[in-house]
Amino acid sequence: MLDTPAPIFAFDNSFAREMEGFFVPWQGAQAPDPRVLLLNRGLAAELGVDPDKLDGKSGAAYLSGSESPAGASPLAMAYAGHQFGGFSPQLGDGRALLVGEVVEPGGRRRDLHLKGSGRTPFSRGGDGKAALGPVLREYLFGEAMHALGIPTTRALAAVTTGEEIIRNGKEPGAVLARIATSHIRVGTFQFFAARGEMAKVRQLADYTLARHYPETAGREDRYLELFRRVRDVQAALIAKWLHVGFVHGVMNTDNTAISGETIDYGPCAFIDSYDPAAVFSSIDRHGRYAYGAQPNIMQWNLARFAETLIGLISPNDPNEAARQLTNELNVFPAHYRSEWLKGMRAKLGLVKEL
Repeated sequence: MLDTPAPIFAFDNSFAREMEGFFVPWQGAQAPDPRVLLLNRGLAAELGVDPDKLDGKSGAAYLSGSESPAGASPLAMAYAGHQFGGFSPQLGDGRALLVGEVVEPGGRRRDLHLKGSGRTPFSRGGDGKAALGPVLREYLFGEAMHALGIPTTRALAAVTTGEEIIRNGKEPGAVLARIATSHIRVGTFQFFAARGEMAKVRQLADYTLARHYPETAGREDRYLELFRRVRDVQAALIAKWLHVGFVHGVMNTDNTAISGETIDYGPCAFIDSYDPAAVFSSIDRHGRYAYGAQPNIMQWNLARFAETLIGLISPNDPNEAARQLTNELNVFPAHYRSEWLKGMRAKLGLVKEL
């Protein structure tokens, strides 16, 4: 009797198992000739994965979405979002798949996510593919941010698909395999709140608390505490961005991760010299997401998150819920300022505040 080979990834897919109605089960498109172009062997080892098992034909098939590894539950997540201030009630993973949740040897849970793996029910007319240039760009930005000590999604691999896609002319197709603490976004909460599905919002909040902040279990004010925790990690994140001159470029609510990680690198850049009006997105004509505007935009995004929680915090008194959330939201500027000063003091070698 032959032994069954051990799965490459130690999957335990809690989102697929517990959150029916928050996603569509889906399979990636078949790539004609997938090949691993770049493999983050160190990150693979962190995940408890033998890098050699990914750096070959079967690994390329898994990391491109052409095939699903054992234990995977590939799905496209639903979410909404404010994009440049305008609300889109349905966005979702239009060219991406959550393959599954990998449990590392130390017990930490992380998403394996593919970007550019083909059309999904959320594609809205797009081809669901990604070009090699943006894939390499996100790979480099994510790893640079990680090296700088900034919370971020990370690149596991860049895989070419063997096909050409049409962007500005023909470009080689590729898929980015990335790792994140989770892919729950402010826009995930907005998707269900906008539909009045408060039972779903509660389910999502409970799942988020259990996954990211299990120490809050049993607290009467756990939903308000969820807001506090998200507020604080976002304040710290934005301070770290400004410490290194980073401009995200598309700080939409669907690009605001509840985990406090930097996600979805698009028209981003590092400024060479201080310019609070620096913008790198060709469509951001009014500087909504400029370098110096990022703290205010994050507070605005958090206000949109707070709106989704009103019905959980005080179902019978929305005015009281709004009052509590507004008080917590108003703490953001001071908390951000504290995080920013702490980082700047460290840069200058100052031990304490002058």
